[in-house]
Amino acid sequence: MRLAIALILAPALAAATPYDGTYRQNANSECGLVGVDGGALKIEDGIFYGVEMECRMTRPVQVVDMDATLYTMRCSGDDQIWTERAMVMNDAEIESGIIMLWDGYAFRYSRCAEN
Repeated sequence: MRLAIALILAPALAAATPYDGTYRQNANSECGLVGVDGGALKIEDGIFYGVEMECRMTRPVQVVDMDATLYTMRCSGDDQIWTERAMVMNDAEIESGIIMLWDGYAFRYSRCAEN
């Protein structure tokens, strides 16, 4: 019984997502630099690393009839903490690419080559 309560109260452990990888912000992005302007973005073990910020991708919900997942993003950066919802989906036009949607914004990212 105590073990069950401990598991419920324990924070969720980071887990890989189907979108894990490093992605170009634009065609000229430097894939070796993550989290800076002109560099790349990264999703790894349930954390999205953006430009000077990172978000824990929590509470995943599969979107019905779509290859997409809706996340609650618990973000921090620039001495601020905030929560937003974001949807991530595989790009149907760019192989291994993703599309990320935030409230009012949509971004298309192509995957960086693996080293």
